[in-house]
Amino acid sequence: MRALAPQSPLMKLFYSMVLIGAVLLPVFAQDNSDAAVISRIVALEKAWNQAYKLRDTKAIDAFLDDGLVLVNDDGSLQTKAEFLAGVRASKPSEEEQVAPESITVHVIGGVAIATGVFRAKGVEGGKPYVRRNRFADTWINKNGNWICVSASATPVLR
Repeated sequence: MRALAPQSPLMKLFYSMVLIGAVLLPVFAQDNSDAAVISRIVALEKAWNQAYKLRDTKAIDAFLDDGLVLVNDDGSLQTKAEFLAGVRASKPSEEEQVAPESITVHVIGGVAIATGVFRAKGVEGGKPYVRRNRFADTWINKNGNWICVSASATPVLR
């Protein structure tokens, strides 16, 4: 059997295919890794909404970084401690439902940005309400765990 010369067209094709495979493999691995992160962040967002509805401050505490910066829909800022105190002080019947209508997650390295719309339904001052807010939450991978470091909400008026 004869060996192919290093400059033969068949060897050039072989080397090209190996090079293309080496270049594309990390891209496909990144896509799979990003898909896992996206699924995780979507699950965390939904769990946060559920914990908020149930006033489960222990669960909420686990989702949020101690240095959290939260921008409320009225433009005010809250720390994690202030946010948790507000959740503790609220009555369970005030918000009957908090549910995401849409969530999109963008992953950049160890950072994930979740954007979307959530709907809150409840009773305030004896009157029922439905509110929709667009949100942007920033999650970081801290010691192997995804934790929210920044959250903001803006009312959807139309």
